[in-house]
Amino acid sequence: MNDKQKAQAPLDPTVLAVIANRVNAILREMTNTLLRSGRSAILTTARDFSCSIVTGDNRLLATAEGLPVHIFGSHLQTETMTKLHSDIAPGDAFLHNDPYSGNTHAADHTILVPVFVGGKHLFTAVAKAHQADIGNSQPTTYMPSAKDVYEEGALIFPATRVQRNYTDIDDIIRLCRLRIRVPDQWYGDYLATLGSARIGERRLVELVAKYGQETIEAFVEEWFDYSERRIAHALQGFQSGTYSASTAHDPLPGIIEDSIPINITAKIDAEGGHIEIDLRDNIDCLEAGLNLSRATSINSTVTGIFNVLDADIPHNHGTIRRINVLLRENCIVGYPVHPTSCSMATSNVADRLISVTQSALSQATPFGVAEGGASLGAGTAVIAGKDARRGNMPFVNQLVVTAMGGAASAMADGWLTMGVPVTGGLLLRDSVEIDEMKYPIVVDKVVAVPDSGGAGKYRGGASTRVEYGPRFANMSVAVMADCKINPARGAQGGLSGMPHYIALRDVESGEEKEIGSFGVFDVGINQRIVGIDAGGGGFGNPWERDPAKVLDDVLEGWVTQDSASDVYGVAFAGAGDEIVVDDEQTRQLRSQLGSS
Repeated sequence: MNDKQKAQAPLDPTVLAVIANRVNAILREMTNTLLRSGRSAILTTARDFSCSIVTGDNRLLATAEGLPVHIFGSHLQTETMTKLHSDIAPGDAFLHNDPYSGNTHAADHTILVPVFVGGKHLFTAVAKAHQADIGNSQPTTYMPSAKDVYEEGALIFPATRVQRNYTDIDDIIRLCRLRIRVPDQWYGDYLATLGSARIGERRLVELVAKYGQETIEAFVEEWFDYSERRIAHALQGFQSGTYSASTAHDPLPGIIEDSIPINITAKIDAEGGHIEIDLRDNIDCLEAGLNLSRATSINSTVTGIFNVLDADIPHNHGTIRRINVLLRENCIVGYPVHPTSCSMATSNVADRLISVTQSALSQATPFGVAEGGASLGAGTAVIAGKDARRGNMPFVNQLVVTAMGGAASAMADGWLTMGVPVTGGLLLRDSVEIDEMKYPIVVDKVVAVPDSGGAGKYRGGASTRVEYGPRFANMSVAVMADCKINPARGAQGGLSGMPHYIALRDVESGEEKEIGSFGVFDVGINQRIVGIDAGGGGFGNPWERDPAKVLDDVLEGWVTQDSASDVYGVAFAGAGDEIVVDDEQTRQLRSQLGSS
């Protein structure tokens, strides 16, 4: 066998698996680098960032542990980089946060590092990090009411070169430091993100040196082919047909007074192993920040599909080429035209799009998923002000001290710590003590709320109540919460989760006054902002839930005894922690509920 024949021979399956796991290990090292070296709490405790690897010809290769909303469009960003720059060279790095040319939204600063071996651009290491501040006109990275990108005020970088020959281009750095409210924090996060991508570059070069360029290039093609076979086989378990579903985002007062419908049509060719998602039957872009970018329209749709497939199917170009997403220009779930605002493209409507995709596909497979809670309320607000402990130095950061209730599925209860659907359960919750140390706030309470997860054979994830406020001086709190009017719906007979709740409480009187779901609110030192996140939807009829599980729910505090009786039809004997299921009374209760 000559060298050419050897190069064309299929890789040994063991070698294929070893290299695939090595690539994922590189991503995990990139992830750990960013997590350990970032400056802002949104990165170092909440982990609102993602790393991925794209081939030199702009095909998504690997996404291990990345947030779904961040990673499935990474190749769109590298396409912009290669299109705009014909002189890409080793040592380059590019800053990309342009939602009109492949990025998610302006708050996600992405570092793209091209990886060269033997003079050939083989890969691009991608590190994307959500910023605490981006120079918006308000101290928040989410501006639901912004009419356009000019009203947002963010700095936009369309794959702008930020390093040449491994050295910063100071013009770009100075621009960011002058416009961003927390320049030192931003620069620390920039260095961490850049370092993460550079670690990826170094390890990929080492990988090629170990196995040889021909072997690695063969691996890429075979890994894509293997991944494509996996999703094609999985889709054969679906029922061919056309399936439609709709959901709705809450109204945005002052912009749109009615609920915002989100529609989807899915066409499944089970035998051929293809799926097509049509998003074109939706309203035009709003003069508001809720519009999705092309990246988040694709990301959210693909996430909804992956959520009803086997978890071990690789997420890369090979699987995505079996998925066709139909978009249109100037559509709220399509792709916007500059200067349309996409300030909130990674949340709210994106969460709804994931949920409605799951709902449509649940009609074609026994494995279904309800809707997840999707409220960026008080527990995930952006706080800003001045820190008296540090000479009134400005501070800005997004908190993640609570997590929305996860959706129940046909196999399991929803996760308490799922977070919003776009994060896929990968966003971490802040340490309250670290938040209080880094920022001048005090957190009085973080507690799970009984009866907040949608009832069902499988229960939706519970809501969390949080209460916090400033320690020394007033601060602003920006909230942008969905799921008040349209809570997360259940599926297959499951009930909806609890709606979100946001209020201001007077510390002295204890009086609570509910406030709006969207806006930037001033919180005084004698006030606390109070929030309850949206609970997840339940799956299946509550009367079909195993009574032993209902007993556990009551003993653990997830469900009250009243709900156990009235909703789940489960009766108990005994009192306190000594209660047990009364089987005969339970049968009678469920019979009565079924006939009513």
